[in-house]
Amino acid sequence: MALKKLLQLFCVGKKDSKKKASASRSSVNVTANKTHLDPCSSGNDTVSVQNHEVESSSTVSSWARTEQGTEIAHHTPFSQFDVVQDFSDHHYAKTSAGKVTKDWVKAIQSEWDLLQKNLPESIYVRVYEDRTDLLRAAIVGPAGTPYHDGLFFFDVRFPCEYPKCPPKVYYHSGGLRLNPNLYESGKVCLSLLNTWWGKGCEKWGKSSSSMLQVLVSIQGLVLNDRPYFNEPGSKNSAETTGGERCSLAYNQTAFVRSCKTMLYSLRKPPMHFETLVLWHFHEHERAILDACRAYMSGTVVGSSAGTGSNRRYVHDKCFAEFHKSLTLYTEHLRAEFAANTRRVMELETEDEIVPSIAASVKSC
Repeated sequence: MALKKLLQLFCVGKKDSKKKASASRSSVNVTANKTHLDPCSSGNDTVSVQNHEVESSSTVSSWARTEQGTEIAHHTPFSQFDVVQDFSDHHYAKTSAGKVTKDWVKAIQSEWDLLQKNLPESIYVRVYEDRTDLLRAAIVGPAGTPYHDGLFFFDVRFPCEYPKCPPKVYYHSGGLRLNPNLYESGKVCLSLLNTWWGKGCEKWGKSSSSMLQVLVSIQGLVLNDRPYFNEPGSKNSAETTGGERCSLAYNQTAFVRSCKTMLYSLRKPPMHFETLVLWHFHEHERAILDACRAYMSGTVVGSSAGTGSNRRYVHDKCFAEFHKSLTLYTEHLRAEFAANTRRVMELETEDEIVPSIAASVKSC
């Protein structure tokens, strides 16, 4: 989806949120006019490729949506929106909610209703009954990007001035900079959050912007197929040979760091998202490992591993470093996926045993 069309989508009122939600599963090319995204230093690593044609991926599976929420395979439900209790591991847990007004409460209720009804299938939200100023979201990395099949977590706080000012958003980075807009410190740089400059509907508007827009914007504009060009300092090199080589090298780094992020999530899933992490990676294990093998053989990162694409990296020094790093983290992922599968099997066994025990007790 072109940037102009996506921004037009973000300029409409909250009543049009269903249209906004549909944008989240599209891959977005970040080109020269995407100056509302924050710059960063991308380094000088380059790789050579034989073909620079953009290609989409199909590695992220379709997730069936039901009236009760979203159902992952094996009929294990994980609602896209839910209200929970414990907020102790939230980044803003120790930040005071401050003195709120009736208008603030009304605005939060409106946000909850909007999210509950209109979340895209690949975004999950938990809000807190005793701290209505807090929210946590999980975003699935879009297909056709170096973030495919990943889970990315964000903690949100609605300040007492909300909606006059945008929400505060913290990214669970694990100390990794896998995108120009997602800092190691957890900062999310985006004009919609007023953390980067922009104009018109690119910036937060109290009557036209929403939390749903923020989440869709992160998924569609930040986690895109060519994140190197999120940096305005690199925008002029888009569509040039040098720029594309740097972009492809950046995607290699982004995918390796995305794999490391998967490991962090598997080893210590954020509270209230344990089930999502368990079943998401159980269902996408094969696709992730297949992609790792394809990328190590020279397939360009973001391309579907099974499409027979002729886009290949030239096996130069830069590719050798990427191959070495990805080989290491593929083995780590393989081991962690095996442990994850054992946990899934244990849960399935418990689900079978408990009903049988209940039935035997009833018969006695």
